[in-house]
Amino acid sequence: MARKHSLANFAHPTEDSMQRSTEARSEYTRRGASRSMMQSLDEMAENSIRLLEGETIVSLDPHSLDSSFVSDRIDDDEDEYIQLREAIRQSGQSTPILVRPHPEITDRYMIVFGHRRARVARELGITVRAVVKPLEDIAHVIAQGQENSARSDLTFIEKSLFARRLISKGMSKDVVKAALTVDDTLLSRMLSVAETVPDPIFDAVGAAKGVGRDRWEELKKLVQIADKRERAVHFVGSDTFQQAPEEDRFNLLLADLNNVKKPKRIAPSPSVREFNVASKSVAVKTRSSGKTFTIALTSKDASNFGAFVSDNLEALYTAFLDQRNQERGD
Repeated sequence: MARKHSLANFAHPTEDSMQRSTEARSEYTRRGASRSMMQSLDEMAENSIRLLEGETIVSLDPHSLDSSFVSDRIDDDEDEYIQLREAIRQSGQSTPILVRPHPEITDRYMIVFGHRRARVARELGITVRAVVKPLEDIAHVIAQGQENSARSDLTFIEKSLFARRLISKGMSKDVVKAALTVDDTLLSRMLSVAETVPDPIFDAVGAAKGVGRDRWEELKKLVQIADKRERAVHFVGSDTFQQAPEEDRFNLLLADLNNVKKPKRIAPSPSVREFNVASKSVAVKTRSSGKTFTIALTSKDASNFGAFVSDNLEALYTAFLDQRNQERGD
């Protein structure tokens, strides 16, 4: 009987049992599938820095290589690049690059990391030592980000723009965090800067080596003010800015925005009138400046007449209101 009862419930589930089943599936999804995805991302992130260990290294024609589908640099440091080129010219390429078979073009490869080494090989007319890995896009960007993060090779703003590009290409925030080895808070700040500061400023300032998150966030707050945003875009196009060494440009821009003073409010000039009344028995001078109106009386009876006017101000003001109401039609 107990088995029959159990089977009956299975064949005709109650509303409560259906609800419990739905909750169980939801909990499994949250704790099972989502957790598995995060573990997979963590594993890919960890494996990305070991992709070259124990792998077969081949020699490739550098002209058969295409750049990564997402850029992680604003510009190259030419001095560092020249040093790298001379080191490879003299001693050869010590560290291989990582490439993947091009997802769209046969017999070509896409660079995951090692763009500068590939550029050196092209310029020197030599082959480039590489490891070829069949990677999907997600594994590609995680490996690319991890390699540069491990080298401390990217500046804060380069990482921020890299994160923005990944998001724009449909990558999830979990993938971006794994690629850059950052948490939710730091990723949020990076994206906030990258999405707030105008692109012409990034292009003009460059990689901004040595400029960290705090100063970029200070600039972000400044350019949120419309006037300063316009001033910043105009300033980075000026000769003063363009002729400055690249390492000084960020500080130059920040100093210019912080030194902008609010224009002083110019008070309107007071309106002055001078006239006579009572057959020139009383000379009158009035001065009007906004909410202030003064009257100066000159005559032998100026003191007594002024006191009289003062004593009758209530009646004069009432008469003024009556006249104004009549003029308005009230």
